[in-house]
Amino acid sequence: MRLFAALALLLLATPLAARDSLGVFGQWGAFRDPETPRCYAIAEAEATRDRRDARAFASVGTWPARGVRGQVSFRLGRRAASEPRVRLAISGAQFDLVAGGGDAWAADARADAAIVAAMRSAGSMSVSATDAAGRRFTDRYSLDGAATALDAAALGCAGRR
Repeated sequence: MRLFAALALLLLATPLAARDSLGVFGQWGAFRDPETPRCYAIAEAEATRDRRDARAFASVGTWPARGVRGQVSFRLGRRAASEPRVRLAISGAQFDLVAGGGDAWAADARADAAIVAAMRSAGSMSVSATDAAGRRFTDRYSLDGAATALDAAALGCAGRR
């Protein structure tokens, strides 16, 4: 069921040449991939001096042909422990995420909607997890421009199937 989130993260790794830029808003960008079809808002985690295994990013995607809208997913900065506790914090609200390897996502569509609503009214968010070595780490994100990027991505796929 949440396989879409893992698939989305794999699809985001494909070349940008196949995507249409819908705009850059603050720290967030919005894109449309007409071949899939899908649209998404995405941001890279803030720079840190801590070790990272991968470039961390957050995304919120829409797949009109699948009826999926506002699906939240994260590429973690480190590979998560085999049974990690991954938590997203946005302005005092906390959300437990499901994780596998270096990826994390909301547990269900209701959690996706709550996270997106919280993102729209906050200035920052952070994802904390335990890595494969048992150390806690945190990826931090600015939400500057997130609401506009979310809207641009939703509009980019409006009426598409």
